[in-house]
Amino acid sequence: MLLGDGMDRRSLTHEILSQLPLAQQTTAWGTLGTIKPYLGFDAESDVQYLVEAIAGADHGAILDVLTNRTNAQRQQITKVFQALTKQDLLKSMGAALSGNLERVIVGLLKPPAQYDAHELRAAMQGMGTDEDALIEILSTRSNQQLSESLAFYQRDFKADPEKDIASETSGWFKDILLALAKGKREHYTGIIDYALIQQDAEALADPGARSKGAGERTWISIFTQRSPEHLSRGKARTPCCREPLASHTAGSWQKELERFSLCVHVARPRVFGQYQKSHGLEVEETICKRFRGDGQAAMLALASVCRNTPRYFAERLHNAMKGPGADDKVLIRILISRSETDLLSIRSEFKKRHGKSLYSCLQVETRGDYQAALLALCRAEDL
Repeated sequence: MLLGDGMDRRSLTHEILSQLPLAQQTTAWGTLGTIKPYLGFDAESDVQYLVEAIAGADHGAILDVLTNRTNAQRQQITKVFQALTKQDLLKSMGAALSGNLERVIVGLLKPPAQYDAHELRAAMQGMGTDEDALIEILSTRSNQQLSESLAFYQRDFKADPEKDIASETSGWFKDILLALAKGKREHYTGIIDYALIQQDAEALADPGARSKGAGERTWISIFTQRSPEHLSRGKARTPCCREPLASHTAGSWQKELERFSLCVHVARPRVFGQYQKSHGLEVEETICKRFRGDGQAAMLALASVCRNTPRYFAERLHNAMKGPGADDKVLIRILISRSETDLLSIRSEFKKRHGKSLYSCLQVETRGDYQAALLALCRAEDL
């Protein structure tokens, strides 16, 4: 299976790479992910290294490559591997690995949207539905990510994801998931609509007595369609000094600077804050009164995501390692899916809330090459 040298091989490699979008993409080094683009990236060299690692069952070498490349770079590796070896890298890894290590590596090699699609499918297959996995994926992905994931779902499983969700769930929980799956959440433009904030806060306070379920439907609509920034994140700040500046005459600058340095900025809350201010209850308290069971859990998760997404994931990870035995599916899914977006923020929230690092907890709860894979994605200890 080792690759030979020659111009044909190199020209084929360059032809493949020229058709891939990575060259036109600019990966933001300022992101809060733990995985960054590998600067010395050479897909052909990586393929050669992986071929030898697979043949020698060198798990450490496999991890060294795949946990130090972005997903876009891994997609290049996959295509070049196929072209040069006439074999599928996913299948080769599946034959060479097993257990949780295989799950990590296979997850890393799939495009993010396909990975999510397969996780959604797994959450609805077998004995019982994994409600937490469904709400985690559907509530934390962008509209575009959801659209791409559901397209992969239809392509790979020849099934309608919304029909599958409807058949596997019920009640308000079903309505919440279907609303999220439509991918209609508004995009935050940076413009704060105070009138809509007030309107939504009042709509949440309406008991919905006009018709049965009207109040719950309003809550679901607002929670699944409004942007997190509109609902909770940040506080708009408006100067309390509204009178115009004095004319810039001699000596006036100092007085104006003193006036504005003493001016207290009044915080204007978003929907959740306005609701609490007007009605004396946090939205979570009302959710616990209005909803029950899986519907309640889903609405509370949505509120948590809107308030602080990294904290939501930090709690998911912490809960996955509570009690006897870790929930490996949760650990794998979150560490893979957030490794290029906000895993550094998740680590920070984890340490802040639980007094110990995510890295150290993974060291305690996992073992062997599987542990090495998760620690490579987590990246480092937080002191």
